[in-house]
Amino acid sequence: MSHYAVINPATGATIREYATISDEDLTAAIGSAHDAYATWSRTAGVDARAALIGRVAELHTERRDALAEIIVREMGKPLEQALGEVDFAAAIYQYYADNGAAFLADEKIELSDGTGSAFVRRSGLGVLLGIMPWNFPYYQVARFAGPNIVVGNTILLKHAPQCPESAAAIADIFDVAISESGAHTGVYVNIYADNDQIATVIADPRVQGVSVTGSERAGAAVAKLAGQYLKKVVLELGGSDPFVLLSTDDLDAAVQDAVNARLDNNGQSCNAAKRFIVIDDLYDDFAAKFTEVFTAAQPADPFADGTLLGPLSSAAAAERLDEQLGRAISQGATVLASGDRVGNFFPPAVIADVTADMDAYREEFFGPVAALYRVTSEDEAVRIANDTPFGLGSYVYTTDEEQALRVADQMDAGMVWINLVLGDAAELPFGGVKRSGSGREMGRYALEEFANKKLIRIAGGA
Repeated sequence: MSHYAVINPATGATIREYATISDEDLTAAIGSAHDAYATWSRTAGVDARAALIGRVAELHTERRDALAEIIVREMGKPLEQALGEVDFAAAIYQYYADNGAAFLADEKIELSDGTGSAFVRRSGLGVLLGIMPWNFPYYQVARFAGPNIVVGNTILLKHAPQCPESAAAIADIFDVAISESGAHTGVYVNIYADNDQIATVIADPRVQGVSVTGSERAGAAVAKLAGQYLKKVVLELGGSDPFVLLSTDDLDAAVQDAVNARLDNNGQSCNAAKRFIVIDDLYDDFAAKFTEVFTAAQPADPFADGTLLGPLSSAAAAERLDEQLGRAISQGATVLASGDRVGNFFPPAVIADVTADMDAYREEFFGPVAALYRVTSEDEAVRIANDTPFGLGSYVYTTDEEQALRVADQMDAGMVWINLVLGDAAELPFGGVKRSGSGREMGRYALEEFANKKLIRIAGGA
C-alpha cells in the first residue's frame, strides 16, 4: 500500500504524512471528473479551456518560490534547479494556452472522389489517469495535464507517494483557476491512491486512458491492466542515454556539457546522459577532464546557494545506487573516481572498462554515476550506444555535420541532441522507444495522444 509522506532526504526527517484516499472518496473523484468532462469540458470550447490553463501558468509563476521550496524538501533537488522546474512548468502550461486553439483547428481533407467536404475535428476522450513520478513533480504534471485539459479531457492525478505536498500545491492552483473561470471542479482531481485503488480506477469504464511516467516495472504493470480493459496508455519509462563524442574543437566545453547532462536533478533524470562513448584519440583527455570537473561537484545542502548536487531522493534510492555501483566494481569495472556515501548524499563516481557481461552494461544508474567507453570508430560508437534495452534520448558531439545526421539516423532513440544538452522546451516532443516507453509528450504531439480524431464527412449539394 502506498504511504504518502514528505521525508526530507537531506535529513531523513518525516515532515508530514498524508492520508490515502478512501474508496468512497475515490468513487466520488472519478464521478466528478466524468461529470466535468460531460458538462464543462465538452461544451466550454477550446478558448475557455486554454484560458483556464493560462491561469494555471500564471499561478505557478506567482507562487514560484513556495513551490520550489516544497520539492527541495520532498526530493532534494537543489533550489536553483527547483526554481527552474517551476518556471518550465509554467512555460509548458502557457504554451498550450497560447497554441491549443490553433493546434485543434479542423483539418480539411481533400477528397479523391465524390462531392462535398471532409475534415478531422479533434476533441477529448474523457477522464484520464495520470501516474506521475517524484523526480520532476511539477514539470511532469504540466506536460500531461496542460495539453489534455486543452483538448477537452479531465484529469485524475496520482502523484508519487513521496510528493504529496507538491501534489496538494498543484491541486490548489487548479482549484483557484477553476473557481475563477467557472469551470467544473472535476476538471483536475488529485488522488492519494494506493496501487489496488489505481487498478480500480483503470478498470472503471468512465476512465479512457492512462499516462505513466516511472519505472519499467510500474509501466509494465499499468500497461497490462490498461490492455486488459482496452484503455489507451502512454508510457515514459527509464533511459540509459548515450553521450557520443566523435570530434570537437573545444574539449573543455564538451566536457562541461557532459557533466551538466549527468548532474542535472542530482543525476536522477530519465533522459540524462549516463554512458559516455568517446572516440579513442579523445578518450584519455576526456576521461581526465571529465573526472576532474564531475567530482568537483560534491553533494551539499540543496537549499544552499551554488549547490549543484543535493542528496538522492530517498534512502531506498541511495541504497539501490550504492548496490549497483558495488556490483559493477565486483564484476570488474575500473573505478576512476568515487567517494563515501553519507546518508542520502552520494558523491559522484566514474567507472570505465564496463563490458557486455557486466550488469552495469545495460542497467540504468539513477544518480551521479557515469560510465566511460572507449571506441575506435563511428560504427563501434553507434553499436554500443544502441546496445541497451532503453531508447529515450541520445547526445552526439561532432564537428562534422554530415556525420552528425548520419549518426542521428542510426540512433535507436526517441530524441537526438547534437552538440547540446539540456535543450528541452515546451514545443519539442519528448518520448522514447524500446523499453523507454511509447507515445509522446510536449509539443504538438502531446495533443494527439488522447484525442478523438473524429472524421466528419459532409455530402455535396445537388
